[in-house]
Amino acid sequence: MSTGIWHQIFNYDDYGQLLALVTNSIIAAAVLGVVGGLISTFVMMRDLAFAVHGIAELSFAGAAAALLLGVNVVAGSLAGSVLAAAVIGAMGVRVRDRNSAIGVLMPFGLGLGVLFLSLYKGRAANKFGLLTGQIVAVDTPQTAWLIGVSVVVLVALAVMWRPLTFASLDPEVAAARGVPVRALSPVFTLVLGLAVATTIQIVGALLVLALVVTPAAAATRVTASPRLIPLLSVLFAVTSVVGGILIALGSSIPISPYVTTIAFVIYLACRAAGAVRARSGWARRPPAAVAG
Repeated sequence: MSTGIWHQIFNYDDYGQLLALVTNSIIAAAVLGVVGGLISTFVMMRDLAFAVHGIAELSFAGAAAALLLGVNVVAGSLAGSVLAAAVIGAMGVRVRDRNSAIGVLMPFGLGLGVLFLSLYKGRAANKFGLLTGQIVAVDTPQTAWLIGVSVVVLVALAVMWRPLTFASLDPEVAAARGVPVRALSPVFTLVLGLAVATTIQIVGALLVLALVVTPAAAATRVTASPRLIPLLSVLFAVTSVVGGILIALGSSIPISPYVTTIAFVIYLACRAAGAVRARSGWARRPPAAVAG
């Protein structure tokens, strides 16, 4: 009985042939893993996990609208993300105002997305894929879109990495030293919106946090080094998404559960390792001390 259920879920008989069909998805996943891993470092620094979820909901609405209208889904997702990021970024760094705006955007975006999908009469897999991701839905034009947007995100992060790190760890001191703290907040939020929109194409709108929050959350459990955290975060993100694709390839279950499970296992392992280190007297240094 259990063997029958196993074969219903997993079937790797034609794995080699299936692997050739998802080359674009694997390339896109690796690139998005790098983007997600790097940007999650600042998501944790700036306490923007809730913002990621809010942006994802409006990005989902944009993608659903594009699907309904028969236009490029990636472009629709980007439009929704940029709109959400602009609204959140306009709230500035005040947590109360920002979270209030996100709380309003999330149900609005989700409601719009559900409305657009209910009006769409095409393949059900296209609807489901916007929420949970699809491993074979990334064709060559979409891959080019995703890589192009990812390059924009990576260049933006490279340009503002140092001042953004300073502003994230100690905004008051950074402002006193001439760092444009108020300007960096909306700019980074827009960059975050682009990253979220690209990530949704692989893991779907509901589980985007697995690539934009969990990697850095895991990395900070085992190190406080400003150099190691981004590296580990990228490693964890790429492992999660590429590993999820390779497992899901022979499965009847969507990719999202595999990506999120791998990310969660990595987080638990890092949390356990951090606890062991703390008990051994190798406690982590506070981030502010590292920044100096």
